[in-house]
Amino acid sequence: MWKEFVRNYLNFTRKERRGVISVVFVILVFILAQFFYPLFITHKQYNYSNFSREIDALNIEKSDSVKNNKYAKNTGNDSYVEYSLAGEKKFETLKGELFYFDPNTASATDWKRLGLRDKTIHTIQNYLSKGGKFYKPEDISKIWGLSPSDAQHLIPYVSIKNGARENISFEKKEYPRMSSPYVAKTIQPIDVNLADTTAFISLPGIGSKLAQRIIAFRNKLGGFYSIEQVGETYLLPDSTFRKIIPKLTIVNGNVKQININIATIDEMKAHPYLRYNLANAIFQYRQQHGNFNSVEEIKKIMLVTETAYNKISPYLAVK
Repeated sequence: MWKEFVRNYLNFTRKERRGVISVVFVILVFILAQFFYPLFITHKQYNYSNFSREIDALNIEKSDSVKNNKYAKNTGNDSYVEYSLAGEKKFETLKGELFYFDPNTASATDWKRLGLRDKTIHTIQNYLSKGGKFYKPEDISKIWGLSPSDAQHLIPYVSIKNGARENISFEKKEYPRMSSPYVAKTIQPIDVNLADTTAFISLPGIGSKLAQRIIAFRNKLGGFYSIEQVGETYLLPDSTFRKIIPKLTIVNGNVKQININIATIDEMKAHPYLRYNLANAIFQYRQQHGNFNSVEEIKKIMLVTETAYNKISPYLAVK
């Protein structure tokens, strides 16, 4: 049994043996290739000596430039820039006569006596001719071409008259006020039983939708017998209703009435104060006891409370 199993599943034909050996050989080639591949690659050699020499030369030039630069100062548009590099002319120390002077009125001769150069004097006169002005002694340190040390040397001798900045005063003009007396808009009281949507919209807080709801509620009731009924309108805020009460009135309180001796259940339940329960109770009582002699007889019906009676009775009749 085992011999047959080995012969059927573990024996390879000559062709299969060659295939297995070929696969193993290819696998070995790929495994060994990663070790021999670097031997066949040549790396390019770079000479960094020239680059290093150029970097050293640049560092030397930078060092020389720093040594030659004495100082550099910049204080903005109105300031001077003073510097001294190799081969450039430095500021010369002022060699003049010291005396008290006003830089706003000093003449070119005065500046010359102080020792300023012609170019610097021309700069000052050009500044003054264009409306410029010195307000305090320290302002002369902003003169282009005047070194800080020379400016500090001259500042103690600066005497500026009326150096404070001039305050520009504005005259306050009085303009006549337009007299337009406010006339309060008066709204005439409206009859809630006769008013249309336009009349209701004229009331504060009442829009077109609320106006339509008030009229729809009035039609279902058959008219208002009390102004307080307007407040029962669907979605009418109580605050708005309280605001418009003074503008409401009822000239004619007569309302449409329902004859409870002949009205059907459907006719009665359509009224907002009756609905189906009261309408059916009134109809059933009439069927059992006959016609009503007076509207007050509906109090005998258990569902009709004193509050309900007072509310619905103006809309009921027996003839």
